[in-house]
Amino acid sequence: MKKYLIIAFLLMALVTSCVSTRNTIRNIDDTAIMPPLSKEKTFIVTEISSDKKYGYDQDYPVNLGFLPITIAEMNVKRFFGALSGPEGQQITYTKVDSCCPFPSKKNDMGAGILDIYEVTWEGLATPKRIYINLYEKGKVIAPHGFGIRQIVP
Repeated sequence: MKKYLIIAFLLMALVTSCVSTRNTIRNIDDTAIMPPLSKEKTFIVTEISSDKKYGYDQDYPVNLGFLPITIAEMNVKRFFGALSGPEGQQITYTKVDSCCPFPSKKNDMGAGILDIYEVTWEGLATPKRIYINLYEKGKVIAPHGFGIRQIVP
């Protein structure tokens, strides 16, 4: 029993030591509302960001925290389903990493992490890395350099 308590204590110490004491995410908006859904169950995105940091920088992730974290992955599919390459190309995306712990009241652990996705499309030389935050809300738009997929509302 002592051994399990020591292991639990060490794991908690490791987790809490990795979490920054302040939130560096700059584009959280708790008043943001979830974008409407298309008939295809993707977000209806109507704007492309002029900010070259949006989505590409860990301090300016795409904030998709509109659902409880247990089912929030659904919003990743909804988000990427609304995007295209700049000339309408179909995109593919893959989660490649998680990083950047930050304090969050939206999780029982008191912290959130960002997921990193690599996105590519035909003709793109180097995949783009997009930071996704499933804990906090923000305005959902297409990152600079992407297009918006033509979908039926």
